[in-house]
Amino acid sequence: MRTEDILAAIATGLWRWDNASGVVTLDAEAARLLGLPAEPVTLPEAAVRSRFHPVDWNEINGVVNLAVAEGTLAEARLRIMDVDGRLLRTVRSRSKPVVEGNDYQLFGTLQEVAEPRPGDAAHTPVTGDWRRSREAFLLDAGRALAEARSTAEVLRVAASLSMPGFSPDSLAVFGSSGSRITVLGHHGYGPDDDLPFADMLRDTDHPASEVVRTGRAIYLSSPEEYSRRYPAGRPLARNDEPRSWAFVPLTVAGRTMGAWMAGFAHPVAFTPDERSVLTTVARMLAQALERASVAENERELSLGLQRSMMPTLGPEIPGMTVAARYVPTGGGLQVGGDWYDMIPLPSGRIALVIGDVQGHDVRAAGLMGQLRIALRAYASEGHRPDAVLSRASRFLHGLHDFPGTDTHDPADHSGPRFATCLYIEADPATGLLDIARAGHPDPAVRLSDGTVLVRPTAGGLPLGIVADTDYPTTRLVLEPGETIMICTDGLIETGGHDLDTGWARLRTIMEEHTGDSLEKLADALVSGVHGPSSHHTTGPLVDRREDDIAVLLLCREGNGCGCGPGTAVPLAPVRRTALTVAQTEPERIAAARQQLRDLLHDWADGEQLDAAVLMVSEMVTNVLVHTDGDALLIAEAAGEPGVRRLRVEVTDASDELPHKRRPGEMASSGRGLILMEMLAHTWGVDPKGEGKAIWFELYEDRAPQL
Repeated sequence: MRTEDILAAIATGLWRWDNASGVVTLDAEAARLLGLPAEPVTLPEAAVRSRFHPVDWNEINGVVNLAVAEGTLAEARLRIMDVDGRLLRTVRSRSKPVVEGNDYQLFGTLQEVAEPRPGDAAHTPVTGDWRRSREAFLLDAGRALAEARSTAEVLRVAASLSMPGFSPDSLAVFGSSGSRITVLGHHGYGPDDDLPFADMLRDTDHPASEVVRTGRAIYLSSPEEYSRRYPAGRPLARNDEPRSWAFVPLTVAGRTMGAWMAGFAHPVAFTPDERSVLTTVARMLAQALERASVAENERELSLGLQRSMMPTLGPEIPGMTVAARYVPTGGGLQVGGDWYDMIPLPSGRIALVIGDVQGHDVRAAGLMGQLRIALRAYASEGHRPDAVLSRASRFLHGLHDFPGTDTHDPADHSGPRFATCLYIEADPATGLLDIARAGHPDPAVRLSDGTVLVRPTAGGLPLGIVADTDYPTTRLVLEPGETIMICTDGLIETGGHDLDTGWARLRTIMEEHTGDSLEKLADALVSGVHGPSSHHTTGPLVDRREDDIAVLLLCREGNGCGCGPGTAVPLAPVRRTALTVAQTEPERIAAARQQLRDLLHDWADGEQLDAAVLMVSEMVTNVLVHTDGDALLIAEAAGEPGVRRLRVEVTDASDELPHKRRPGEMASSGRGLILMEMLAHTWGVDPKGEGKAIWFELYEDRAPQL
């Protein structure tokens, strides 16, 4: 009896599918099972495809591709439909691909099977609940692997995967590097277990090595099969060893980067559907590992770039303490244009620099490196702060004129880049600070009792906008126990804050950490934006960074600076601030009013504070209107809270003394001295060597003058 007759007797048909020509050859029984006349026939692929349920055709297409890739049998259950779309029967297909170059032929059988009962739906390979569970599992697994940011996270996700119906009991991920294959991570082995073949050569007789060499999956359904195929690679038998193994290639862009081993404590037949799930997970795992590897290489590159560009603070400054922090923005290479620097000067003074090059990418980081070196060179030559910034601006502007430099990139349509900068020259012996500012946020000073003032300073354009520009210098004195903070706008404006609300947030942090070390204060300032670091919290990392952050702190040693946690800080008997309002900057009158409010933030009588602000505004305005010089404001609050004395003095270079007038109702001026006579407890005018000073005093324990 012929083979065809035997197969027909058991309702089994033969078929051959030629992928190159797109035709399918059926014997008489196969044709009958597909609802065609019971005679041998050769049909186009589309004619045969029309006989399958559309969902099942998509399934068999994936199973066939998997079998071609692995060189295994393709097996699936298919529903046959008639021309009117009604179900005729269900058949099981088993076929073997024969690969010929880029094409293949399938030789297989079709056999009718019984329709599954409703209770058997979960065991049906291609229909029912199993398929829906598998699709849901693959969606969840893909999402979890896509969110993993590091190799360790990818391996943790892989260890937690629970596959529908056949979850592995042990896992191992093998990586390939050069001639060696090593275990990158594993699950299901004890911490004291010596994982077999954790490090081996590529030609080792082991399934993982063969998978890496050939790019084909290996399925071992029993320990006996493992021993027969890999006698030297079989691990020593243990009572809790797996009973079945799947070794699946980790492939990205056609390159096999390793292998994934899934071990099962029970025998697994590795049906086409189970192999399809394992292969899909392996592909997602390979892509996740590749992304994690790229991200880790980028992070290492960025850290190396940061280390090479960010200076170390030193040497120590006698009588002063310095602390600094730099935090790159989230995402990308995590490098940017923010920087800080500390430069010993030939005069024995110290220069502190902070700046921000436009952008937070590799180009900004490269430009920052050039600018930082230029600033160090100009400062080391002994130039004053204004001259250092003028030369740096000319240097940066000059880079725009040379194609091929970092600031001239045809692919970058943002145009030439600029940089903001703040430069401080500090005298450790006297606390004298000379400050030049190029479009950068003003510094903030914390007095020894914790009061924080944003100190307005004169400034010029950001560096690099024009070739030649001036940068006026502001002089401050840092008293013992006082701390000055300079930072980039990423510390102030992140989280939807503007300059005002951002400074309010930082002021609270600085006041709360009065008496703590500068290192603790620096950590607190960064944590206010960046969130607590992982070793300070058990919860997820809070990351609200929208820009790079650089912060630099300088404290003149004394009470209130670095006393250590838990140490009571004595209240300073005197608070003092000074501010110059130039003829060309009348808008700084508003800054003078705010400076006084910040100085007297805890003054007991709000009406007295309003009166003081009104008198300061009147005094400074009179200088700008009635003289040709600038106004110097000095405010001092002395004594214990509740009984303090406020003295405010405004000095100008004019020798002409003010005199009281009696302005009419419609007069626009002439009321300044009348206001002081009404609102101040005492006031006066003192001639100076050059010019004069008009002053007033208020006493916190006395009722306001009305």
